[in-house]
Amino acid sequence: MASLERPHAVADRYSAVLRLLPAPLQAILRLRSAVVLGALVVVLRVVLSRSRRKSRKITDFERIARPVRGGEKTGATLYHRFFHTGYDWEIFTTPQEHAASKRKYWPRGRMLGGCSSMNAMIFHHGAPTDFDEWAAMQKGQEGASEWQYENFSKYFRKFEKFHPSKDYSLVDVALRGSAGPVNVGYFGNNSETTQHFLEACHNAGLERSPDLNTAKGTLGSSKTMTFIDSQGRRVTTESAYLTPEVLARPNLVIATHAQVTRILFEGAEGEAPRAVGVQFQDRKGELFEVSAKREVIISAGAIHTPQILMLSGIGPADHLSSFNIPVLVDHPGVGAHLMDHPVIDFHFRDKTKSRMSALSYDAQKFGKVDPAAVLKQLAYFAEYKIWASGPLTTNVAEAAAFTRSDDAGLLAKAGVTLPAPDDLEDSTSGSGAPDIEIFFTPMSYIEHGRVPFPPGHHVGVHTVLLRPTSTGTVRLQSAKPSDAPIVDPKYFATQHDITVLVRAARLVAHIINTAPFSSATLDPAGSSDTSGLLNHNLAQQSDAEIEALIRDRVETLYHPACTARMAPRKDGGVVDPLLRVHGVQGLRVCDASVFPTITSGHTASPTIALAERAADIILGAYGE
Repeated sequence: MASLERPHAVADRYSAVLRLLPAPLQAILRLRSAVVLGALVVVLRVVLSRSRRKSRKITDFERIARPVRGGEKTGATLYHRFFHTGYDWEIFTTPQEHAASKRKYWPRGRMLGGCSSMNAMIFHHGAPTDFDEWAAMQKGQEGASEWQYENFSKYFRKFEKFHPSKDYSLVDVALRGSAGPVNVGYFGNNSETTQHFLEACHNAGLERSPDLNTAKGTLGSSKTMTFIDSQGRRVTTESAYLTPEVLARPNLVIATHAQVTRILFEGAEGEAPRAVGVQFQDRKGELFEVSAKREVIISAGAIHTPQILMLSGIGPADHLSSFNIPVLVDHPGVGAHLMDHPVIDFHFRDKTKSRMSALSYDAQKFGKVDPAAVLKQLAYFAEYKIWASGPLTTNVAEAAAFTRSDDAGLLAKAGVTLPAPDDLEDSTSGSGAPDIEIFFTPMSYIEHGRVPFPPGHHVGVHTVLLRPTSTGTVRLQSAKPSDAPIVDPKYFATQHDITVLVRAARLVAHIINTAPFSSATLDPAGSSDTSGLLNHNLAQQSDAEIEALIRDRVETLYHPACTARMAPRKDGGVVDPLLRVHGVQGLRVCDASVFPTITSGHTASPTIALAERAADIILGAYGE
């Protein structure tokens, strides 16, 4: 590894950098107070707070293919354009034994802002008891009580800047944050078919809730609150935290096109190893090292955080030894307990021919050009650019309902009689927490939009398993950092997960046959479907037929978590409640991989709140 003469009084042996290093990165030669590894998804508040202090130097590493053009990144509806590109890590799972042996595509953000730059922008906390469960799983370790909802909920309000809306006046603004850096509200598109869905949910027994993000819990149905601003633009952790003023600070260096290869440790015999820096490589594969005076913070997400830990010698000893990686700490929990939210897509013809359902397919495909559709989409683009409104401001998932699979009264309305006693395991965090989400999209898509949907007007209703009992793993493919890790979520390894989703499908069948949604879609007799994709006959299908459909159609909702989870080490935990990695010094993890268990809702908001909590932990540790 080549090195340069060290400037000034820097004497740490890990400050070697190649002279070919791009000019913006040359400041890395200075000793850093903290080194951050990741896409700035969760540690931006740490960076923001610490970089205000001129004596504190922060370096962040994120590997991206190239700078992202503003229009591509800020357009609310355009995030699918990042899939299968250089902005995407493009992870594929192993063939899923219990899901038709298919490999599943998991998009992961490979740019500043990480997955917040390519998600569906849903602002949702989960159930309050989820966080009480997190705290209980810490079994009295230092800092455990701070994860209880009563204490942790302040961090949601801390990052939030809620914009009230006259159309949603029932929201109690006193319960919302008003001064944080992250804009949230109801600025996204609100389709007519979305209103039909919400009214049908209410009529089917899923009560309307003015706000799913309060201490009252998240059961009920509502228009989706989003990370979209008043100009119809996506709000990301990058746009919220990395303002021009922050980027101008001389003691903050952001190294893009830099992939971390391992964490560097040192320590005397008999002492816990201390993280003292990181090794990384540029696009040419040339290696660099940078030192950390105080600590290293990993924020690489639930897939790449365990990969980095294992490449650094922290992980299951037998697995590391199989690749001749020296074992620094035998940590069986690293890469274990992988949890995700599986989603099942159901499709229906839109009889109203709404504006949004015209976006269901690519007008250039299926062998011919549809001039009318092309003109409509051009008009939508002009509406967005000129007035910041219209279909292109949608977050796609415009409304959602949250419920429980053991709600006997609700399921009875759907024609389902639960067994007595119902021996289905309750996997939720409490009696007021959901294990089913049903969300609505005013358009249909297949495999995350990769496969074009047949021509016509279609809408989607989607079921989400919020509290799976199946857990998977992230493992190394090799000792090469450039080789993607092996991801096996083990979808449907337990019958519990299938049973919950079959019950969810029965609820979907009930909703689509409830007014006014029922009048907006064609009934089975009036719908000719040669594609085999439409589900108007869902109510007539047997449980076995629905189970086969579930196993065939399952996809990720982009919420992997728990692969370096916060728990006592004897329970398979990787970090403690202060986010310190067990068995080493000077190393923390700050991303969704530390979730003790997956939340019963969308994970972006809890992850940002976790970052705010981490900032307080880290700043407090150094009396700042």
